[in-house]
Amino acid sequence: MMAWDNFHFYYSDHYEVKLDPNHRFPMNKYSMLRNSLIEKGIVKNSQITAAQLINIDHLYLAHTPDYIEQVLDLSLSREKARAIGLPLNEEMVRRALGSQGAFWQAVTSSLGTGFSASLAGGTHHAHADSGEGFCFFNDFAVNVRRLHRERPGYKILILDLDVHQGNGNSSILNKDKDVFIASYHGKNNYPYRKVPSHLDRSFADGTGDEEYLRTLGEDLSNFSKMGFQHLLYQAGVDSLKGDAFGKLSMSHEGLKERDRMVFEFVKRNQIPLTMALGGGYSKDVTQTVNAYIGTYEVAKEVFS
Repeated sequence: MMAWDNFHFYYSDHYEVKLDPNHRFPMNKYSMLRNSLIEKGIVKNSQITAAQLINIDHLYLAHTPDYIEQVLDLSLSREKARAIGLPLNEEMVRRALGSQGAFWQAVTSSLGTGFSASLAGGTHHAHADSGEGFCFFNDFAVNVRRLHRERPGYKILILDLDVHQGNGNSSILNKDKDVFIASYHGKNNYPYRKVPSHLDRSFADGTGDEEYLRTLGEDLSNFSKMGFQHLLYQAGVDSLKGDAFGKLSMSHEGLKERDRMVFEFVKRNQIPLTMALGGGYSKDVTQTVNAYIGTYEVAKEVFS
């Protein structure tokens, strides 16, 4: 039986990175979320743990040696570094390794308790030999392969509800056995050259709650018949109306209903869920943080 106070969450914003105030990536959203969850009493301070850096050896499960070494020694070409969209320096790389560690700690925790999350992560645009879209290394791919190394035949569903298609997830994992990637994303949004997932649901600009939730609900019913043993959830909130990079028109209440459907799905099917934060880029960062908070409010309602 699940009990909210037994769940643990992992953060990596203690690996500090200072971006230019005009940088388009809202790095401050992570600490804002962590502090808000505690201040609002959604989680206790004792439930939130600082992430450890990932063991570098585990990155080789999903990434090429050359790429890993070029990131670690800061020798990526200017073109490859530009595609990532974040500064290539020691602080940023350390933060990326901390985020990877947070997701694995959450995966491990969820195996015991049924639910856990990283208060960052969801780096689904990183490919085996390159990064892009604010992603250095792919936490989904690394952890799917770690799980399969430890649990051969373990059936994993990656449910990617970030508004941007997880091209890195697909490019790395689309030929792996026992993993199914379902992506729900904007049709006319980045990445403009998408890599096919096992299931791709593309939404037109301006799509709102009704169509999105109807589509997701139908698919979740089908997923219940497929025998999955673990759900890795990309819970991005960049489909929120007004998101700077989103183009969809979901409401805060629509996002909460989306999350409720996902949480009820794992509860009904009695499988563990590990959640990554995913994207969120509203011009007013508090809108993004409030949407993330909504996800945790719904999780507490469903799992308490």
